[in-house]
Amino acid sequence: MKIIAMIPARYAASRFPGKLMKDLAGKPVILRTYQATVDTGLFDEVYVVTDSPLIYETIADQGGQALMSKTEHQTGSDRIAEAVEDMEVDIIVNVQGDEPFTDKKSLEGVLEVFQDDADMEIDLASLMTRITDVSEINNPNTVKVVVDQRNFALYFSRSPIPYPRDESKEIPYFKHKGVYAFRKSALLDFRKLPMLALEAAEKIEAIRYLEYGKKIKMVETEVTGIEIDTPEDLEKAKAQWS
Repeated sequence: MKIIAMIPARYAASRFPGKLMKDLAGKPVILRTYQATVDTGLFDEVYVVTDSPLIYETIADQGGQALMSKTEHQTGSDRIAEAVEDMEVDIIVNVQGDEPFTDKKSLEGVLEVFQDDADMEIDLASLMTRITDVSEINNPNTVKVVVDQRNFALYFSRSPIPYPRDESKEIPYFKHKGVYAFRKSALLDFRKLPMLALEAAEKIEAIRYLEYGKKIKMVETEVTGIEIDTPEDLEKAKAQWS
C-alpha cells in the first residue's frame, strides 16, 4: 500500500494572509510543517501543493518536493485531488500547512484505521481532540465534531455541538483537527461533487463528504499542537517552539 502526504498551501488565507510564510524560529511556517511531516518517516513521498510561486520556491530551495496547482480551488481537498489524479497511490494524508507541530503518533493513528478496514468501509479518517475550555467550545474558529458509538463522524460545526440543553448531562466536546487520510477514490469523488448548502454555510469541507454519504472515521488524539490561524496563534507557536 503506497501512502503519501500532501500539504495544501494557499498563500492568501482569509483570516491571516501570508501566514504560511511567517517566520517560526528562523524558518517559514510551511517549511516547518513540511519538515515535521517528512521527519515522521511514515510516508513514501511528501509534497507541498500550492498556488504560490513563493511557497513553491521555499520548499524546492530546501530540497523538498513541491507542486504548483494548475487551477484555483475552493478547498484543500480539491487542490490535493488535482495533484494526485495521475499518481499511483492508495492512501493520501492531508496535513494542514499551518500545523508545524504535526506529530508521528497522531498520523499513525489515522493510518491504522485503513490497516484494520478489511471490508473497505471507511472512505477517510481524521483526528479529533477533547476540549473543555468554554471559550474554545463557543469559538467559531474551532470546528467541533460529534461522533457515533464507533467514532464515525455524524456532523461538524463551528457552533457548540452538542448543545447542552440538559446541563446535568456530562458530554464530551471534540475539536476537529484538520488532518485527513483519504482513500484515493474518495478524494477524486470529492472533486467531482458540487458544494451543497451545509458546507457552504459552515465553510467546512468535511461536511461535503457526509452530505454525499461518505464515512469518516474519527481518531481521538491527546496531542493538541497549535494551528496557526491568527497572529496570536503564531506568537503561541513561537513561545512553544522556544
